[in-house]
Order: sequence, then C-alpha cells, then structure tokens
Amino acid sequence: MKINCIAIDDEPLALEKMKDYISKISYLNLLTTFDNGIEAMDYLKSNQVDLMFLDIQMDDFTGIQLLETLKVRPKVILTTAYDQYALKGFELEVADYLLKPISFDRFLKAVDKVHTTLKKDLKHLKQDQQTSNDFIFIKSDYKLQKVKFDDIQYIEGMKDYLRIVTPEKRLMVLQNFKKMEETLPKDKFLRVHKSYIIAVDKIDSIGKKSLVIGNQHIPIGESYKKYFFDFLEEKGML
Repeated sequence: MKINCIAIDDEPLALEKMKDYISKISYLNLLTTFDNGIEAMDYLKSNQVDLMFLDIQMDDFTGIQLLETLKVRPKVILTTAYDQYALKGFELEVADYLLKPISFDRFLKAVDKVHTTLKKDLKHLKQDQQTSNDFIFIKSDYKLQKVKFDDIQYIEGMKDYLRIVTPEKRLMVLQNFKKMEETLPKDKFLRVHKSYIIAVDKIDSIGKKSLVIGNQHIPIGESYKKYFFDFLEEKGML
C-alpha cells in the first residue's frame, strides 16, 4: 500500500533531507512540503493525508499548535532538535518522535512502524466489511471508528468535512459527499439537499420544503425534492 505523506519544517536543509529520505522508501508518496504550519493546516482541510512529518519548533505557529488545531489528524512523526517535547508528543498520540540530526536508520524504523499499523488497519477494515455490510469504518479523532448504518440519523456537509450524527455522538470526517453516498445503502439513505444525507427511517415529519429528524430541521433542496418524494411513494411510504 502507498502512504500519502507531507513534510513540514521551517529549516530548508532539514526539509531537503526529509525529502531525500522519503524518496528512498518505495511505499511513501510525498504529496508536498511546507515551511510553515499555517499553510499545512489549510492543505489538510481539503486533502487526504496518511502521514505527516512535522517539525515542532517553528516560528509563529508551532507543530504542537498545528496538531491541537486539527480536528482530524493523519499519523504523525514529530521531528525536532529538542527532547523536552517527547511527553507532549505522547499525549497527542503521535506515531513516533525523531530527534535531529535524524539518521536514515532511525527514520526507516519510524516509517516502518507506521506502515505496519496502516496495513493492519486496512486488513481489519476489509475483513470486517467482507463479513458484514451493516456498518462502515470512518477516520475520526486519530483512529478508525465503527458506525452502524442503523445508528446514523443524518449526515451534514460542513465545508471540507462531513458530520455523521447518531443519537449518541457526532463524528467529523474528512470525506466528500460523493464517496459517502457510494458507501451508504441506497435503500436506506437519501441525499435531500446539497448539505444533507438522511436516513429515511429516522424521519419524524415531512413538510413541503423541509423534514424533521429528532430536533433537527433539515431543508429539502429543490433539485432533490422530486426524487425524494418519488422514492417515498415507490417504497409505499406515502
């Protein structure tokens, strides 16, 4: 499997060294690099990244501040010339912590650990989806979380993220509507608005321009209205 990664460091020489190390590993695919955390943060909002090599001590916006800002994080390998951040890295559940100057052997050990973890996650995901089709796994808050289709009430689009709402929790995931629509059972879920996918069996009431699920009023978009009502009529729900 390929691991899509980015590297962030405000030291040009350190960034070049990291690029060189990454180029030597066949399963690493370097998407881009950044010399500051703010641009990296903007990039992560709309791009799927598996692994981030992150320098801690950067001017204006540190690596730690970047991690604390992100709602959804890839695997992270911290790089720094200072060892006092090791505990903070552990608290933030980073994959590894590399002290500069970084040797290639130590770099290889760190990325191999991430590679092994991601392969296991993917294997378990495929096994579970082969034995059951009543749930999905989504990337949220550092890990893959299991969500049963029967628990989903609706899904709301929020710029670059989707919010999956169940009676017990709200999960943020970096994914687009098209991919989510392809994943969900078509006989149970409908997109009723550019920003909403709803579980049909969770609808409490329907008006001309909106519907209600729990306490949430959800608009019915003009371009989705005919398909929505045709679907309900076809299923004998009207």
